[in-house]
Amino acid sequence: MARRIGIGFDWQGSFDRERTFDRARAAEDAGVDSLWVAEAWGRDAFSLLTQLAERTSRVQIGTSIVNIYSRTPAALAQHFATLDELSGGRVIIGLGNSGPNVIEHFHGLPFQPALRRMRETVELLRLFFRHEPVKYAGEIFRLERGFSLRFDPVRKEVPLYLATLNPKSVRMTAELADGWLPVMIPIDQLEVEVARVHGWIREAGRDPKPFTVRAPGGVTVANTPAQRELAVRRSSGTLAFYCARMGDFYYRQLSRQGFQAEADRVRAAWAEGGPEKAAASVPAAMMARLGFIGSTEECCARLDQEEAAGAMLHSATVLEDDPRDVARILAKLVG
Repeated sequence: MARRIGIGFDWQGSFDRERTFDRARAAEDAGVDSLWVAEAWGRDAFSLLTQLAERTSRVQIGTSIVNIYSRTPAALAQHFATLDELSGGRVIIGLGNSGPNVIEHFHGLPFQPALRRMRETVELLRLFFRHEPVKYAGEIFRLERGFSLRFDPVRKEVPLYLATLNPKSVRMTAELADGWLPVMIPIDQLEVEVARVHGWIREAGRDPKPFTVRAPGGVTVANTPAQRELAVRRSSGTLAFYCARMGDFYYRQLSRQGFQAEADRVRAAWAEGGPEKAAASVPAAMMARLGFIGSTEECCARLDQEEAAGAMLHSATVLEDDPRDVARILAKLVG
């Protein structure tokens, strides 16, 4: 059976749109399951996803992730319903809280109560997509006039995945969502985490079989020494940034997974010498448990491990420039 492979597009900073479109078409031709675009404090996610939708016809498109603060639930419903219509029903909704640094100091909004806002956002999105008059009495949102979207959504039920970390929010994900987008879970702990989530799904009276767990970390195909060096530099830099500069959420997640001592060293290194010293302090053994960098064949073996642990969707990055090489490698990952 073919693997569900997802690839992400980072369009923050310098960005070559035509190269991105070529890679998206190559991914679709290779049988990739989904294309994902994140949103931080650079370009928005929906504009690129619209262009990707126009240049593909089969592959799913998703947000991984957009936050639940900078747009109201109604605005999110407008965005996702419009994108689902333009793509012919290929959208996956990916939502997260982001963190207090971004929400309070970029968007200028109070961060708390994060858990309650996520619940109400998910419930309201479901109501808007059903295209019924929405009346909702929440703790944060109160909608009393019965508004509905002024067009009929293509689908009444759209897959909705949540990026959650702490046990309370992950349990809510099991109760409300169609999928989970975890991060910073070592491969040797993934099976235990998936089993726990499946237990919570059953406690909520739901069937865990259709629930999608995306493997945390993912694989990076690096078939040359130069590519491996680049991949290690990027991965260690990203981990150091999230651990040291994105508040306490990711630091606590690493601590929960047994990496508190390593996370403390990364934070101390950042305080002493900035991002380069922090990245250099990330242990290779920790990186290998949280993600994987290797040849095409080695990455296929890692994907087998992820599947055995219960992951149903896998993230892959291919460090090749030629779209034909990208398509060939992705086809091998898909299987």
